Amino acid sequence: MSDTSATPEHQAEPGTPGAPEEVGFVPVEQQLAELIAKHAEVSDAYLRAKAEGENIRRRSEEEISKARKFAVESFADSLLPVRDSLEAALATHAAKPDAPVETVIEGVQATLRQLASALERNKVLEINPAAGTKFDPNIHQAISMVPADQEANTVVGVLQKGYSIADRVLRPALVTVAAPK
Repeated sequence: MSDTSATPEHQAEPGTPGAPEEVGFVPVEQQLAELIAKHAEVSDAYLRAKAEGENIRRRSEEEISKARKFAVESFADSLLPVRDSLEAALATHAAKPDAPVETVIEGVQATLRQLASALERNKVLEINPAAGTKFDPNIHQAISMVPADQEANTVVGVLQKGYSIADRVLRPALVTVAAPK
């Protein structure tokens, strides 16, 4: 007969009195303590990340609100000299109603240059197609089709200039278009 007490399945469980200690064995209580500590660490990191995310969201909303509120500030600042020039022209005319028309025209032209400069600085671009330019419904609005000695669906004349800002049409150019022959 063989001795069954020498077989591995009859040996005592590790951790019980008289059982051999396995290499790398960690008691359950120690594992639990480590897991609880790790859980506390991860929970703290999560709460900090969540708070940081909320702070970023709140700051972003405030910045967007300020950007909307003050978006036209630069544009308005550019237009103030134009207004000043117009008011000065009216004051000059009130003081000297018999001033030559050429003087008034020069003042109006200078004021128009100021306005054009202000619009350009703020990226408001003119849409003023030359005659013969192919009609583009994205930036032109056809008012009528007229018989013309040019290719069909091309601009014959501009009735009113259009304007765009940052590749977005503020107002399309009102144009007449060459009718098909």
